[in-house]
Amino acid sequence: MLALRPVQLTDLPQLQQLARDSLVGVTSLPDDTAQLRDKILASCASFDSEAQSNGQENYFFVLEDLAEQRLRGCSEILATAGFSEPFYSLRNRMFTSTSRELNIQHGVPALSLCHDLSGHTLLRGFHVDAALVGSAQAQMLSRARLLFIAAHAKRFADAVITEIVGYSDENGQSPFWDALGKHFFDLPYVEAERLCGLQSRSFLAELMPHYPIYVPMLPQSAQDCIGKVHPDGQEAFDILEREGFETNSYVDLFDAGPTLYARTSNIHSIAHSQTAVARLSATRTSGGQYLVSNDLLLGYRAIVAELDWLPGQPVPLDAQMLEALHVKDGSQVRLIAL
Repeated sequence: MLALRPVQLTDLPQLQQLARDSLVGVTSLPDDTAQLRDKILASCASFDSEAQSNGQENYFFVLEDLAEQRLRGCSEILATAGFSEPFYSLRNRMFTSTSRELNIQHGVPALSLCHDLSGHTLLRGFHVDAALVGSAQAQMLSRARLLFIAAHAKRFADAVITEIVGYSDENGQSPFWDALGKHFFDLPYVEAERLCGLQSRSFLAELMPHYPIYVPMLPQSAQDCIGKVHPDGQEAFDILEREGFETNSYVDLFDAGPTLYARTSNIHSIAHSQTAVARLSATRTSGGQYLVSNDLLLGYRAIVAELDWLPGQPVPLDAQMLEALHVKDGSQVRLIAL
């Protein structure tokens, strides 16, 4: 059985292996022991805090195979993007120029450096074992974060965003970076993303042009990357799109990958998850697949379970499921159909 739980310091060696296997562009999962250790400690402090509003907390989760004690993925929630430094992105909007004398009005798409998205809650760090892509467990890795937000709403903002990794080829070359960012940094795309993971995206963003970049002046290969999802990032995109997230006019600073946005209260798993009492069942029931979690903080757990359940009724869970969720017969659980 696989279960999602908060990261622990003892996970560091396995977490670093996940970082090595993760997609280029997932800058929140650096392959660096010291950085990952600091991230784990910060997450532990966040789960242990008594926060009553969204601040600088980050909540890092791992997906564990309980039988093998092996990590199969990870995901994260940053309570407030841009809390301690601006959260930079590129705003993609029409720039309209007008000549009254010639009676001409013309619109040109332009990219502008901004930090409009600072203050929103940010989903990041999604990485799942390749063998689980397309599975219910991959859905859990992403969506269980949303059940956590539902259970602890005061800790998060009224809107949630996530950046999906943009296009790069099999050699790690990003046409968008090569056409834009590379002119301001003598760095390949992979190295720029690595530095973002190890340090901060702000120091790179501040060297980017602060005036509009007219899209038609970019090579066609770079234009084609704007809002384009990397094939290996499609899983993360599709899961959240089904949750009600939508693309907007913002793209990633380095690879022009799309940004997804949703009002917190409108997200499917938050708006439609239900709480019910867990009941010990001697046998596993057949029926639909559900994502089931407890509503704890530091002891948060989530699993996928096949249940024959009706709203308003107790949730039948066998002893193994109860143990994986760290709950007892009669405890409250939260669930949503997959």
